[in-house]
Amino acid sequence: MHATPSPTPATLARLRGIRHVALDLDGTIYRGGTVFPWTGPFLACLRELGLSWTFLTNNPSKSAADYLAHLGRMGIPAGPAELHTSAQATIGWLQRHRPDWRRLFALGTPSMQAEFAAAGFSLTADDPADAPDAVVVGFDPTLTYARLGRAAWWIQQGKSYVATNPDRVCPTDQPTVLIDCGALCALLSSATTREPEVVLGKPDPAMLDGILARHGLRADEVAMVGDRLYTDVLMAHRAGVLSVLVLSGEATAAEAAAADPAPHLVLPTLAELGDLLAAARSSPR
Repeated sequence: MHATPSPTPATLARLRGIRHVALDLDGTIYRGGTVFPWTGPFLACLRELGLSWTFLTNNPSKSAADYLAHLGRMGIPAGPAELHTSAQATIGWLQRHRPDWRRLFALGTPSMQAEFAAAGFSLTADDPADAPDAVVVGFDPTLTYARLGRAAWWIQQGKSYVATNPDRVCPTDQPTVLIDCGALCALLSSATTREPEVVLGKPDPAMLDGILARHGLRADEVAMVGDRLYTDVLMAHRAGVLSVLVLSGEATAAEAAAADPAPHLVLPTLAELGDLLAAARSSPR
């Protein structure tokens, strides 16, 4: 059992003003297929404190509907307003900034591809005669060598490409390494000498814009909680929200101590954050 760290007076004051918590999923709420034992009590604590939350994930392998069903099966009820994924952020970016890109060659799971199709995009086949407007690269455990080669070929032909997220690996509770979108883009960039036009997902602060607008929040009323320094913590700093690193996933305490920018809070798990939020509200101002 870890003791809850004592925050600085400035951090305590920020905790007292928090109205909404943005929560990373894998490595924070669960790891692979295993829900952390502190997740349920933490969400109950937020509910008791009158705080709202949004699950925010860089993993685009599931559509929003599939994520909500997945969370429900894990005993974590959530509705559409409580979830935002990097696939949704990518769709939004394409609609706002590249409305002429309607035909896409997408490296992504069938679930991710279905979400793009539902948003009105046409998904091209693995066929040199079926030319896309652009290539979208996502985390894709269903990826085949042929489709990877086709994506590289289209990029070599001058097609722009975008990435759903920069994560190099996806957390897992299994004895393997799940190669994520950032590593796939490194491979494609090495093969084609071209970088993605844009990389969506965390640490892009736009991932938080929809949450702020949806709930009518200021940045100083939001805490971003996650297990990665180069996505969760960096995005929090870029967006001006409180950054909370939990050590239940990728980052270690040593990495956190050396990080720049440093997290505002480094905690073993979500359990300690719940204790701090409760203590902040009961402490004298």
